[in-house]
Amino acid sequence: MRRLILVVLSAIVVSFSINLQASEANVDMGVSIGDEGLRGFYFSVGDYYHVPEREVIIIRDRRIPDEELPVVFFLSKHAHVAPAIIVDMRLRGMSWMDITLHYRLHPDIYYVPLKKKPGPPYGKAYGYYMNRPKKDWHKIRLHDRDVVNLVNLRFISEYHAYSPDNVVVMRSKGHNFAVIDNDVRKEKRFKEKKNKDKDSYKDKSRRDWDNERRNGQGADRDDKWDKKERKDKKDKDKFRD
Repeated sequence: MRRLILVVLSAIVVSFSINLQASEANVDMGVSIGDEGLRGFYFSVGDYYHVPEREVIIIRDRRIPDEELPVVFFLSKHAHVAPAIIVDMRLRGMSWMDITLHYRLHPDIYYVPLKKKPGPPYGKAYGYYMNRPKKDWHKIRLHDRDVVNLVNLRFISEYHAYSPDNVVVMRSKGHNFAVIDNDVRKEKRFKEKKNKDKDSYKDKSRRDWDNERRNGQGADRDDKWDKKERKDKKDKDKFRD
C-alpha cells in the first residue's frame, strides 16, 4: 500500500512539473510575440504536419509546451499512432527519447544536415552524431531539449524552405521557435514583396519603352544605340587585325 502511494505521489509531481513548464513556456512566448505570432506558429505546425489547426490547439490545451507541439506530431507521424497517444505517454513522465525507443525508432530520425559545425544549443547534440559512425547512431541518447531543438529545426527549415544553418543562428541568439517561425515568415514576405515590386518596375519600364517606340519617341535612342554597337564592333575588328 505504501509503495502504491509513493507511485501515485511521484506521478502527481511529474505531471505538475510538466504542466508548470508548459505554462511558463506559453507565457514567455505570449510576451515575446503576442497572440498573433502564436496563432501563426500553431498554423505553421498544423499546415506542415497536415493536421487541423484546432487539433494543435487541443494538444496545447493538454499542457504540452508550444515548442514541444512539433515533437508530438513528428513522433505521431513516425510511429503511426494518434497524437493523443504520444501526449498520454509524455504526460505520464516519459522522456522524448523513451517514447522514441518505445516505438523502436532510432535517433537518426532527428538528424538534420548542416553546412557548418553548430555551436550551442546544438553543438552537444551534433557531437553525438559526429563522434561515432552512422551505423552506431542507434546508440545515441538525446536529452529532451535536444529532441525539441532538432525537431523544430527540421520543421521550420522545411516548412519555410529556409536554411537550417540560419535557423541554428537564430536559435543560438536565444529566440524561441515561435519567434523564429514568425521572423522567417516576415522575412520571406518582405523578399517576395521586394521581388514583386522589382518585377512590376521592370514591366512598367518595358511598357514605357514600347510606348515610346510606338510614338516615335524612341527613334533617337535607337539610333544612338545602333551607332554605339557599330562602333564597338568596328573597334573589335580593328583590334583583331
